[in-house]
Amino acid sequence: MAQTENKCFYESLPPFDAFEGVADETNYRPLPDGWWLAVADIVSSTSAIAEGQYKSVNMAGASVISALMNGLEERDLPFVFGGDGAMAAVPGTLSAKATEALAAAKTWVAEELGLELRAALVPVADIRAKGHDMRVARFKASEVVSYAMFSGGGASWAETEMKAGRYRIEAAPPGTRPDLTGLSCRWSPIVSRHGAIVSIIAVPSERVSTPEFQALIGDIVALTEGEERGGHPVPKEGPDPRLSMRGVTIESRASASRGWRLLIWPFIAMQSLILFACFRLGINFGPFNFKQSTRDLARNSDYRKFDDGLKMTIDINLDRLRLLEERLAVGAAAGICRYGLHQQDSALMTCIASSPMSRDHMHFIDGGAGGYAMAARNLNKGGTRAG
Repeated sequence: MAQTENKCFYESLPPFDAFEGVADETNYRPLPDGWWLAVADIVSSTSAIAEGQYKSVNMAGASVISALMNGLEERDLPFVFGGDGAMAAVPGTLSAKATEALAAAKTWVAEELGLELRAALVPVADIRAKGHDMRVARFKASEVVSYAMFSGGGASWAETEMKAGRYRIEAAPPGTRPDLTGLSCRWSPIVSRHGAIVSIIAVPSERVSTPEFQALIGDIVALTEGEERGGHPVPKEGPDPRLSMRGVTIESRASASRGWRLLIWPFIAMQSLILFACFRLGINFGPFNFKQSTRDLARNSDYRKFDDGLKMTIDINLDRLRLLEERLAVGAAAGICRYGLHQQDSALMTCIASSPMSRDHMHFIDGGAGGYAMAARNLNKGGTRAG
């Protein structure tokens, strides 16, 4: 009975629907001790980004979430997408399956995307034994999709341990493929409409949330709320329907092994063309409801999140961006936070959908020219912005 209750822990959390609630610790609940934290990222992601592999890096990060969801047969999984990586909390009863999914994802990323995925599985009990915590909240992005928010410092500690080579997951044998059903990156970059797409990371100086840091996050969220739709980079009517053939090619690698890829590529391309024609012409296709889908596409996007710190990729005018930087600089000077920003012209969207007709499709947002990975690099430099 206890195992069943633990497994249902996340779905039983009461959701909050005002994003400023990420700064309210009463919205968070401790993860059960028997759970594990799956963490993964791309080694040398900034170098890959410099070579123009933005979509591949994002696809690799999202593949971790897709592999875990499908491998564990758990759609309602607490996770966070980090651009060049991802993190998810899994019940202890599913830790063996999580290991298999991560190992298969490592092999797939290496063989199909030419990138090195680093992965680890860390017991929550170990995190607490080191004086950190793992608390999770459930933010209701729309009536059909919720995203997990994490606090307590445990996620940051687990990431550091992974980068030090501890709790390491080894790659599966060559040719092993994870189940990446539903993973997609067909959309072309979403161009800024207000001035700039800015990826922002703000973390507490000591990796421990304090009332001062919570107040800072509240101020930053309030500033972004002054922008149209809170700085949402995806237009309310959906992105401009332009097909990314590079995205179709990457998706075909996720959908089929090399021997079948020539057959699956035309199918994905044709399916995508039909979908984009519906978006372009504003028409329905069978059970596909154009208006509902465009509304869901924007609402279901994770353009802002909290993972031991605030992360957001927003479309914002340059005057408001200046105010954001000034507030963050004041917080940094006071020893409250460290921050990093990266400015670019567009945003990227990578998706997971259980079926093309389902409404609970999820859309992961990152900057189109480095996004969170570059913001993290600037974070380590003390908070400078790169354009």
